[in-house]
Formats: sequence, structure tokens, C-alpha cells
Amino acid sequence: MSNSDDSSAGTRRRARPVRLLTAAVFALAGLLFVTSFNTSKGTNIRTDASLLKLSDLIKERSQDNAELEESTGAARRRVDALADRDDGSTKAEDAKLAALRAASGTEELSGKGLTVTLNDAPPNATARIPNVPEPQPNDLVIHQQDLQAVVNALWQGGAEGIQVMDQRLISTSAVRCVGNTLILQGRVYSPPYKISAVGDPAALKKALAASPALQNYQAYVNAYGLGWKVDEHKALTLPAYSGTVDLHYAKPVATTP
Repeated sequence: MSNSDDSSAGTRRRARPVRLLTAAVFALAGLLFVTSFNTSKGTNIRTDASLLKLSDLIKERSQDNAELEESTGAARRRVDALADRDDGSTKAEDAKLAALRAASGTEELSGKGLTVTLNDAPPNATARIPNVPEPQPNDLVIHQQDLQAVVNALWQGGAEGIQVMDQRLISTSAVRCVGNTLILQGRVYSPPYKISAVGDPAALKKALAASPALQNYQAYVNAYGLGWKVDEHKALTLPAYSGTVDLHYAKPVATTP
């Protein structure tokens, strides 16, 4: 009798961890279901709905940034006008300040120039010349280095000012692409991308043709139909930069011993 009870007790003791483990598994599964439901808010989390909402949010924020930049630019022009009227500077000092503003991109600029337009190849593009492999998806879209190559070549060609899409570039401007979109000074753009420059059109064209990066781009233009167009202008006006000119930089965090 004693041996039988001991055996039965031993069996229950051995079975209890198994039951506890099973209960823990079911509890964990329930927690995962609840977490998934709360995350998806009752929607199908495998759909692209969340991506679409993110895209809409980016467009909305881009529009907000554009409106804020316009407001900031108007306020800056009023401040500059008041400063010019009341600063008590000499004509020579005013001329020097005007030259600095023109070089900084914070004033409107007009003159001869040109516009370069870059665009993705057609979605169904194939090799257009013999002995060229069929294109991969990355071969058919504009990349960050393509835009940067155009901007760098135009500066090299003596551009007095450059505008990308509808924004003037300054010394702190960064031309960056995320996926197939351009992000410039807090605003988002899709192709075709237009880059305009004021300067001697002949010198600008020469600089574009001499750029090794753009020579490589031209190979893809010929092979797969990437968009490339250069328009010369006898009169071109670039807007003044209207964003913030404050510099932001990292600061060391004070640590206590």
C-alpha cells in the first residue's frame, strides 16, 4: 500500500511540470494573439495599408514643411528689409553684404542657365543595344549618386546658383534619396527630377559632359532608356532659399564620475 502510494505520488510530481509547461505555452500563445490584435487594431497586418498610411503621412508632412518654409522666407525678407533700413551701415558695407547674400543662396538669382531633367526608364524597359544584359530593377531608376553627380558637375562648371526641383541649394543642403524618392530639406519628391543652374550654358554643358559619373549614367541612358534632357535658358530665375539657416550639431553629453 505504501509503495503504491509512493509510486502514485511520484507520477503526479512528474506530471505536474508537464501540465505547468503546457499551461505556460497556452498563456504565451494567448498573449501573442492579444498583442497581434492590439498592434493591427483589428486590421490585417499583412496588407500594405500601414505602408499607404505612412506614405500619406510623409506627403502631408512634406506639404506642411513647404508651407512653413514659405512663411519663414517671407518673415526673413521682412527682417532683412528692416535691418537694411535701420542698420546705419555704409554703402560699401551694404554692397559687401549683398554679395554675401547672393553667394549664400538667400537671395533670388537671375541670368542665363540650363535645366537638367533626370527620369526613370519605362517599367518594361529592355536592353536597347546589342551585347548588353537585360536590366535589373536598380538599372531603371534614378539614384542619389546620379542627382549628386549633376549638382557637382554644375558647380564645377561655374554655376552661380542651383535649384533642385523647387528649392534653392545652399552650403548645408543635402541631396538624399530613400528608395525611389528624393528628400531635400524636409520635403519629398518623385521623378522626374529637375535641376536648374544659373551660369554660362556652354561651360555648364562642358562640365556635365566631362563628369565620369555622368558618362557612366549616359551608358545606362543608351542601354535602357533612363531619362536625360538638357534645356538651355536665355533667362532663368532661381528663388531665394527660404528654409532655416541655423546650424545644428552634436554636443557631448556631460557625464558624472
